[in-house]
Amino acid sequence: MLELAADNLTSPMILCFVLGVAAALARSDLSFPEAVAKGMSIYLLFAIGFKGGVSLNEAGIDARLVGAILAGVALSAVFPLVGFRLLALLTSLGPTDRAAIAAHYGSISIVTFVTAVSVLDAGGIAHEGYMVAVAAAMEAPAILTALWLVARGGGTTQTGGSSGHHLREILLNGSIVLLLGAFAIGWITGPDGQREIDAMITAPFKGVLCLFLLDMGLVAGRGLRNARGIIGPGLLAFGVLMPLLGAAIGIAAGAMLGLSPGGVALFAVLSASASYIAVPAAMRVALPEANPSLYLTLSLGITFPFNLVVGIPLYLWAATAFAGG
Repeated sequence: MLELAADNLTSPMILCFVLGVAAALARSDLSFPEAVAKGMSIYLLFAIGFKGGVSLNEAGIDARLVGAILAGVALSAVFPLVGFRLLALLTSLGPTDRAAIAAHYGSISIVTFVTAVSVLDAGGIAHEGYMVAVAAAMEAPAILTALWLVARGGGTTQTGGSSGHHLREILLNGSIVLLLGAFAIGWITGPDGQREIDAMITAPFKGVLCLFLLDMGLVAGRGLRNARGIIGPGLLAFGVLMPLLGAAIGIAAGAMLGLSPGGVALFAVLSASASYIAVPAAMRVALPEANPSLYLTLSLGITFPFNLVVGIPLYLWAATAFAGG
C-alpha cells in the first residue's frame, strides 16, 4: 500500500494537482481560460468513453455488466440516505443542506474516475472497460433521492413540476451525453476504429490529464482559501469518512459481482467520489436555499483531493487484497 501511495504521489498527474492547489493558496495569478479547461474536459471524456466502448466490443455484453450497472444505480440511490444520516450525527445542519451535500456523495466524480483509470493503465492492471457505463449510470439517482429527502421532511423544492424533468436534465447533461456517446462509438467501431484515431486518444491523454488536474488544483485551492469559517470539524470529518465508507461498500459490491481487482478498485472509486459538476448544477435549480459554499467546498476542496492523493492507492490496495489478484 505504501508503495502504491508513493507511486501515486510522485506521478505527474497528482503533482500537477498539488501545484495548482499550492499556486491558488499562494494567490498566484496562474489560471486557465474557461474555453481551454472545457476543451480539455471534452477531450478526456471522449477518450475514456471511446476506449471503454472498445473494451466492451472486445469482451461482449454479459450478466456481469448488467449486474454492475444495476448495483451502481442502487448504490447511487442509497448513499445519500447514508450521508444524510451521517451529517445529522456530525453536524447541526438543517435537512435541506444535508440533503444537498448527501446528493453529491451519491453521485460520482468523473475526473477522479479518469485519474484512477490512468493509474491502473500505468501500472498494467487490467480492468473492465464497461465501468465507464457504470459511471454514467451513477450520476442521476442520488439527485432524486436528495429531492425525496427534502420533500419527506416537509421542505420545498423548485422542481419545475416533476422529478422526471430533473432526471431528463441530468441524463442530457453534456458530460453524460459525451461519455455515453463516445462509449457507443467505441463499442460500434471496436479495435479497428481505435486504430484509426489512436494517435489522438492515447498518446496525448496523460499530458492533457496533467494540465486538467493543474486547473482543478487551482479551483480546489481557491475553494479552500475561501472556506475559512465555513467547513467545521464535523463537515471535515464527513468529507473523509463518507468516501471511506462508500469505498468499502463499493469493494464489497464489486467483489460480489466477480469483477477483476482493477474493476473492484474502479467500483470503489466511483462509490467514494463526490460530484462537483452535475449535482451542483441540479442543486442550484432544485434546492436554491441550500448553501453552495458548503457542498462545493466539501466535494471539491476536501473529498476530491483526498481521493486523488490518498484514496486511489488505498482503494486499489484494498481491492487487490479483498478481490485477489
